[in-house]
Amino acid sequence: MKTSIKNIKALEILDSRGNPTLRVFMELEDGTKVKSSVPSGASTGEYEAYELRDGDKNRYNGKGVLRAVENVNEIIAPALKGMDATNQLKIDKTLIELDGTKNKSKLGANAILGVSMAAVRAAAASHNLEIYQYLGGSEANRIPVPCMNILNGGEHADNSVDFQEFMAVPIGAPSFKEGLRYVAETFHTLKNILKNKGLATSVGDEGGFAPNLKSNEEAIEIIIEAIEKAGYKPGEDIAIAIDSAATSFSVNKKDKYNLKWSGIGEMNSDDLINLAGEWLKKYPIVLWEDPLAEEDWEGFKKFTAEFGDKIEVVGDDIFVTNTEFISRGIKEHTANASLIKLNQIGTVTETIEAVRLCLEHGWRAFISHRSGETCDDFLADFAVAMGTGHLKSGSASRSERLAKYNRLLEIEDELKGNSKYYWK
Repeated sequence: MKTSIKNIKALEILDSRGNPTLRVFMELEDGTKVKSSVPSGASTGEYEAYELRDGDKNRYNGKGVLRAVENVNEIIAPALKGMDATNQLKIDKTLIELDGTKNKSKLGANAILGVSMAAVRAAAASHNLEIYQYLGGSEANRIPVPCMNILNGGEHADNSVDFQEFMAVPIGAPSFKEGLRYVAETFHTLKNILKNKGLATSVGDEGGFAPNLKSNEEAIEIIIEAIEKAGYKPGEDIAIAIDSAATSFSVNKKDKYNLKWSGIGEMNSDDLINLAGEWLKKYPIVLWEDPLAEEDWEGFKKFTAEFGDKIEVVGDDIFVTNTEFISRGIKEHTANASLIKLNQIGTVTETIEAVRLCLEHGWRAFISHRSGETCDDFLADFAVAMGTGHLKSGSASRSERLAKYNRLLEIEDELKGNSKYYWK
């Protein structure tokens, strides 16, 4: 069979933070050769699929991935050799069975995902299809609205801002191309504003600026200023999305919090919900990710009951792209959207299942990169294939972020006017 797998090989490479990750090479019998690289997160949920690291302090401070590489080369490759690359379900099921653990801790989710992504890429290339066409079919034509992270805090920066991401969202743009321009111009305008205020213009892990500010709220105010100075109308052309990443400043990962970086100090779930209510009255916020911590199911439910009819309430650490947790969230009305990260669950098939579960129940699915990225642009095609309508892939700086945005520009151009672009 021409599309059967002939060879699989893994290599240790470096991600955007200079830490090791995997690159997987796959060759089919018809001569198709592809490679896929695996991202890595910093702000990770407790129940994410397990990223296998060597733990050898003499190499990369223990972060090497030679064990995961060996698992690909010595265990996965022989098991998948001869298998049809177009049978993604069988490939991913085999990978899961080879591992045999609930969280993929034996082989490593990083090893498993690299192979899973490579199989998709190889099958698509063998059929002379783009990945978005192969996974999404003829109806894959919705280009996601870029939720561009332009100001960083929390664990993605070393500053006085507790909340992890403040994003500019070009909801009023007529196309992805124009939307990307809207937020890129806002990003550069923000840089000038920060510079004129004597604030740092260095960037965090995802390319957003990471200045020391007087408060978390000042982050929103300075972005509003940048939107206006760039020539756009807040709430009409460009809105704001927030990722609190509340687990990162939770004392017990449940209902007690400490906004220590900004100096606010201790808060509880109700305090954060009240704070959100004040901000939503004043600012054009359309999406709020992880407003509460990963174990604060009750707080999430209260937040969604209060604001779910006004904004998109996204669960990340609480759901970790896992259908078991998403199903519970749907049943308990915990949120109205789930963040979707390929390496949180570990295979392409399971990621697609998570997206479909959301959409089938009227939820939105928010496709996302990781803070430790590579220049692999698989995520851009995946977002179009899923048709979920929005994506976060970092800021208008750092090549590993721009690789995804630039790929979306290519896809929009390939669709020659037949693409769709809208917020909701």
